[in-house]
Amino acid sequence: MSSIYSKGTRVWLPDPSTGWVAGTVSSISTPTDESSEVTLIITYDHDESGSTTKTLKFPYSVIQAASADSGAGNVQQPTSPVPGQDQLPPLRNPPLLESSEDLASLSNLNEPSVLHAIATRYSRHLPYTYSGIVLVALNPFSPLAIYGPEIIQAYSGRKKGELEPHLFAIAEEALDCMRRGSGKGGTDPTGAGDQTIVVSGESGAGKTVSAKFILRYFASVDDPSKSESSGGRRREIGGEDDGMSEVEKQILASNPIMEAFGNAKTTRNDNSSRFGKYIEILFDKSHEIVGARIRTYLLERSRLVYQPESERNYHIFYQLLAGAPSKERKDLSISSNPLDFAYMAGGGPNSTPIPGVDDSKEFRETQNALSTVGISVEKQWSIFKILAALLHIGNIKITQARTDAVLADEDPSLALATNLLGLPLSDFKKWTVKKQLITRSEKIVTNLGSAQAMVVRDSVAKFIYTCLFDWLVGVVNESLLGEGGEGAQKATKFIGVLDIYGFEHFKKNSFEQFCINWANEKLQQEFNAHVFKLEQEEYVREEINWTFIEFADNQACIDVIEGKMGILTLLDEESRLPAGADASFANKLHQQLTKPEQKEVFKKPRFNQNAFTITHYAHDVTYDVDGFIDKNRDTVPDEHLALLQNSSNEFLREVLDAALEAANTAKANGDQAKNAAGAGPGPAKRVGAATRKPTLGSIFKHSLISLMDTINNTNVHYIRCIKPNEAKKAWELEPQQVLAQLRACGVLETIRISCAGYPSRWTFEEFAERYYMLVSSKEWSSNTDYRGLCSLILQKTLKDEDKYQMGLTKIFFRAGMLAFLESLRTQRLNELVTLVQKNVRRRIAYKHYKELKISTIKIQSWYRGILARRFVEEKKKESAAIKIQKIARGYLARKQYTELRNAVIKIQSVVRGHQARKRALEERTTSAVLKLQSLFRGLAVRRTYLAQIRKVVVLQSQWRRKLAVRELRGLKAEAKSASKFKEISYQLENKVVELTQNLQKRTADNKELSSKIKTLEQQIESWQTKHDEIATKAKGHEAELAKPTVPLNQFEQALAAKAETDAQLKETAHRVAEQEKEIARLTEELSAQAADMEEKQFAIDTATAKNAEDLSTIAGLRAELASTKEQISRHNTLNALTKNERQREPPTSPTQPHGLRALQELGVNAERQPSTSRRRNRRHSTTGTGPTQNHTRNLSDEITAIKKNNAANPRAVSVMFPQNGPIRPRDSSGLPLPSVSDNTSDEIMRLLEDDVSLDEDVLQGLIYQLKIPQPSLHNTPSAKEVIFPAHLISLVSNEMWKQGMTSESERFLANVMQAIQQHVISFTGEDIIIPGVFWLSNVQEILSFINIAEQDAQAGYGPGFDSENTSTVNFDQYEKLIGIVKSDLDSLEYNIYYSTMLEIKKKLTKMVIPALIESQSLPGFITADGSGRMFSRMLSGMGSNQQPTATMDDILNLLNKVWKCLKSYYMEESVMQQVVTELLKLIGQIAFNDLIMRRNFCSWKRAMQIQYNITRIEEWCKSHDMPEGLLQLEHLMQATKLLQLKKATMGDIEILFDVCWILSPSQIQKLISQYHNADYEAPISNEILKAVAARVKPDDKSDHLLLTPETDEVGPYQLPPAREIAGLETYVPAWLNVPVIRRLAMHVS
Repeated sequence: MSSIYSKGTRVWLPDPSTGWVAGTVSSISTPTDESSEVTLIITYDHDESGSTTKTLKFPYSVIQAASADSGAGNVQQPTSPVPGQDQLPPLRNPPLLESSEDLASLSNLNEPSVLHAIATRYSRHLPYTYSGIVLVALNPFSPLAIYGPEIIQAYSGRKKGELEPHLFAIAEEALDCMRRGSGKGGTDPTGAGDQTIVVSGESGAGKTVSAKFILRYFASVDDPSKSESSGGRRREIGGEDDGMSEVEKQILASNPIMEAFGNAKTTRNDNSSRFGKYIEILFDKSHEIVGARIRTYLLERSRLVYQPESERNYHIFYQLLAGAPSKERKDLSISSNPLDFAYMAGGGPNSTPIPGVDDSKEFRETQNALSTVGISVEKQWSIFKILAALLHIGNIKITQARTDAVLADEDPSLALATNLLGLPLSDFKKWTVKKQLITRSEKIVTNLGSAQAMVVRDSVAKFIYTCLFDWLVGVVNESLLGEGGEGAQKATKFIGVLDIYGFEHFKKNSFEQFCINWANEKLQQEFNAHVFKLEQEEYVREEINWTFIEFADNQACIDVIEGKMGILTLLDEESRLPAGADASFANKLHQQLTKPEQKEVFKKPRFNQNAFTITHYAHDVTYDVDGFIDKNRDTVPDEHLALLQNSSNEFLREVLDAALEAANTAKANGDQAKNAAGAGPGPAKRVGAATRKPTLGSIFKHSLISLMDTINNTNVHYIRCIKPNEAKKAWELEPQQVLAQLRACGVLETIRISCAGYPSRWTFEEFAERYYMLVSSKEWSSNTDYRGLCSLILQKTLKDEDKYQMGLTKIFFRAGMLAFLESLRTQRLNELVTLVQKNVRRRIAYKHYKELKISTIKIQSWYRGILARRFVEEKKKESAAIKIQKIARGYLARKQYTELRNAVIKIQSVVRGHQARKRALEERTTSAVLKLQSLFRGLAVRRTYLAQIRKVVVLQSQWRRKLAVRELRGLKAEAKSASKFKEISYQLENKVVELTQNLQKRTADNKELSSKIKTLEQQIESWQTKHDEIATKAKGHEAELAKPTVPLNQFEQALAAKAETDAQLKETAHRVAEQEKEIARLTEELSAQAADMEEKQFAIDTATAKNAEDLSTIAGLRAELASTKEQISRHNTLNALTKNERQREPPTSPTQPHGLRALQELGVNAERQPSTSRRRNRRHSTTGTGPTQNHTRNLSDEITAIKKNNAANPRAVSVMFPQNGPIRPRDSSGLPLPSVSDNTSDEIMRLLEDDVSLDEDVLQGLIYQLKIPQPSLHNTPSAKEVIFPAHLISLVSNEMWKQGMTSESERFLANVMQAIQQHVISFTGEDIIIPGVFWLSNVQEILSFINIAEQDAQAGYGPGFDSENTSTVNFDQYEKLIGIVKSDLDSLEYNIYYSTMLEIKKKLTKMVIPALIESQSLPGFITADGSGRMFSRMLSGMGSNQQPTATMDDILNLLNKVWKCLKSYYMEESVMQQVVTELLKLIGQIAFNDLIMRRNFCSWKRAMQIQYNITRIEEWCKSHDMPEGLLQLEHLMQATKLLQLKKATMGDIEILFDVCWILSPSQIQKLISQYHNADYEAPISNEILKAVAARVKPDDKSDHLLLTPETDEVGPYQLPPAREIAGLETYVPAWLNVPVIRRLAMHVS
């Protein structure tokens, strides 16, 4: 193989500030002699001018060695090169791999490449990166919208690597392995069983938050293996806790408790965990969380009494001061200022408050969390009481008097502390400043110095706080495990989450750093062994040739720490001595640890005798032994311990007893484990030491042993948290700091182990898909499988077989091989592109030549045609000229002749006209003279006549005036006489009596005349009949007479008969005429009598008006008569109209296009007497109500008006009262047929009381066993064929109400609704569409019927109020029943809609991704997504050509089926829009979320395919008149536009943000960062990616990455308005076996 360093090779160069910078080899000098030096000139990439270069020199042998073993130089070794010789620069990766999601997939695995990959992803706001089995998590120091419930749902059920690196991917992998476990403990070879997630990192790296999100994932995610019909286990509705079990809420509530009591602000982290914890999440057999356990490690006790500058004490103290109410604060004697307490003032005034943290709010959250885990409010304030006492202990002033410590009795803090703790003040004071030594014979009490006394004081405070913390952990565990450890009993599996401190290295490292780094050494040893084990297992599984990988083990370091006579043993030994000192401990270390294998790990500093250095796996750390002995002892004096155990504070005693008991139990368990492991027995315990705690080092060792045993028995997942910068600035990365942490957390060690073997692995399909162009297509055929093709490619490209190994399913490559293959691929593609360009250019040139040739020929033919046309044109002109001359000459001659002839004719006509006009004038003159004469003579005669008439009139008027004057004088004289008035009054009274008698007589006469008239009319009718018969006979006789064949005698007889008949006819006609005259006379008499009666009535009214008493009497009688008439009119009209109802034509409704008009086909009479009941006009009725009746009309006028109004405006019949009037079929002439039985009430009652048969018919016949008509848009079933179940059910209910069977109807409807719901939800998947929509329509019909019943009830009308055969109904009970049934039907309709939509959504959810995202139906734009699908098509038979499980046709077919059912079953348009909109919304959400989470689908070709699929949905929406449905796909449509738009400059990005206005900045950033460039596309620059990422605002709450999918939810159902129901249909299909319902419908109809 040629040298790996050549011109253009991309390398890394060391840089003191950034660590590494990118460079490119610009030239290389290759010597002829192998002993010569090689010179490399490298240009810095950041210098565009190329003027900044660096020259490296090294022997040629080094280049040869690097080329022979390209993997050797991949990992930057810590060793330095030979003096005077430069080190080989590490190689950079191809652009394809520079931002790889998995560091293990990098071809050149070295520190700068790893750092660059992590930094590139971090600059794109991608904080997570895989490194083999490790998840590297960089703290963003900014909130991200990637932890919501929709992200949890996206990672649920997905394999690691399918989506972007994430905490949830690790959590899901652990859950999947746990679910596959047998539940018997431990793990199997596949990793199934109990799991552990190790979250480590330095302070401020984000360990606590990462562990919190993992716990939230466990508590929120659904189990995808469970039946879908059962629905999701929980749904995020109103908050993150909605739908969780109590145990899950308690697990999440444990976080704020542990953070409040165990976290504090440090210089590196505002919420630093000052202890380690291991949380076991317990699961039962069904994989449900049943409990949890928390184990804590190495609480930082010294923080209680001392805080470095700008750091704080534990959060709970600040929360207590800020959040305690004033009364409680007064009772505890605490203020709100932390600087008033010595234990909180150590960090200075700048340490608090923490920016963005509200301590009072945190205090309330802590209280809520304590309540959640079962700690009562009373006990909570007992805790806060102890915390206040600790603060007062810190304020106790201890002074120095000579050599003795002095503590004043009147110290207020001393009194407050002892009072709160329930301790005697004198004893506490005594044993704080004194100590007691116990010898064999006596007890010696000595005084302490002030420094020693303060140590005792602080030890007591630390001991109490430690016990309180341990008690809290115990209480939380008891709560998480349930009553009596119920959770632990149910648990069969668990997942542990270890939140442990990372490797620490400070300027001064003390006992805490020693323990932390010791724990990290143990974890790193297990991590290395685990990685090594996985590597070897995969090699064995793939059956490749391999040798065991050698890697550096840190067992020597662990032995130095915890081995026999190691550091920990010597520390415990020195701690047990009463005079033990730190200096003595350091001397022992330097004297004992002198073995050769120990010297490599343990070193003695040159200048500090009280320190020692340990070579850890990450770094050499020097520890200062100052304080080691005191911190290791960390025990309270026996006298103080006795005081505390005898305290009057019951809660304090409870805390101490629980903590000491737990410590002794842990110590006993640790000793047993130690003895079981074969270790020697420990030192004998002295009598009375049972109550004393062991050393902190031994406790931590036992805890660490237990932890490692747990981890070794589980399958481990690793999360390494990295702190990118010390300033805690968002999205800023300090390379050197990150590199140091990568070394410390073992990521680089993992890479070194991987580089020792075969770090790069590709499946056969992926490799063939990527590199098939490296061999000619002639060398493989359709019969070649993937493995054979890969072998062929490798043989052609990699001559050294040691550089790769072919396993069963993968190809394993040495480090650097993929980069080499990428260079070959790029070179081959350039060659192929050049070849294509050459042929294309040749084709273009040849095409251009052909176009020129064709154009030349066209020009020549065009010009020759022009010449020919010119010659022809000249010939045509010559011929035309001759013809024009001939025509012109003829025209001129004809014109001259015509003008001459016209002139002659004109002269003749003028002369003749003049003569005719002259004669006419003479005739008009003669006629006018004659007419004038006649008019004048007539005028003179008329004047004379008029003058004579006027004179006669004047004479007549004068005479008549004279007569009138005479009469006036007589009347005036008569009027002045008084007797005349009396005579007139008497005459009028007589006249009234006479008129009354005449009126009665005339009334009798009228009746008699009326009877005579009727008799005469009957006689007229009979005579008219006889006349018609005679006329008919006469016509017959005349016809017979016309026949010439009749004999003469018969003819004569006929003539005689005719004459007789004529005579009779004349006589009859005469009689008829007389009768008609009589009728006319009688009519005139009747009219005269009527006129006479009117005159007499007028006279009577005039006479009675003069008498006031008679007037009032008559007015009262008339009013009473009018009232009586009105009552009679209403009664008669109501009876007439209700007994003779007419069936009106039903109105057109959405559910009844044909209505009930089908009854007319059966001959049913549609003409009925209209109802006149006084019901109000209904919203659902399409006709008006009965007319408004005028009470002042008489009876005949009211009836006439009602008939006229109803004839023009018939009222709709209420469906509450079916049309059970005399609806009878009619014969051919339109007459009604006779009814079989008019009274069926008893039969209906009997049928309704037979509830068994009725339920059988309705529940089985109409619901469970009903044959639903198939939906069809071409042969749509009629309305009555669809909604007849609803009408029959409503009919039964209505008849029950009419019969007073209210309770029976309630039972009946409850059974019906329950049966419908059970029947519908029994269907699953696509099968539910037809029954779901069918019954949704029928339930809506029943609900509409109930709405009408409710409106009638509100108007005061009960069931059957206008029917004669109804029973008495309890109206209140009836109204209540109507309300209940309506509410139940509302719920039933929603449940049917919910169940149907939920099943449709589940079916659709499985189809959306393969059909809309994965399917590639658009030819010419097929892309490879890593599955080898496109390449399989090319091979047409190689491997399995797996097609998507669903296509767009499947989605459209499902939508068509839903639409067809909605349309065929007459659902309202509003419901149809709801259904289609919600389904399209689901399609858009699922497709968008899947697209944005897929790494290899964000390409412009894939966007073209998706856009084509969206176009098909768009066409469907337009064809179904649903254009608004496309709004639900707007996110997906704009995402496809984004992928197709240009993204080369910032201007393009601005355009992109304008076009994709509906997408949030985080969504745009995600799509751009995941954009998959084609081979011919330039990659998006990092500057653009950073600019896009900068647009994401962390504080924008509306900026969500994923859309919230509603797969397990159904949107709100908007009930459609009540339908227009004309009447209850009694249609029962002939095939339906429901005899009771059929008979009931027959009787009702």
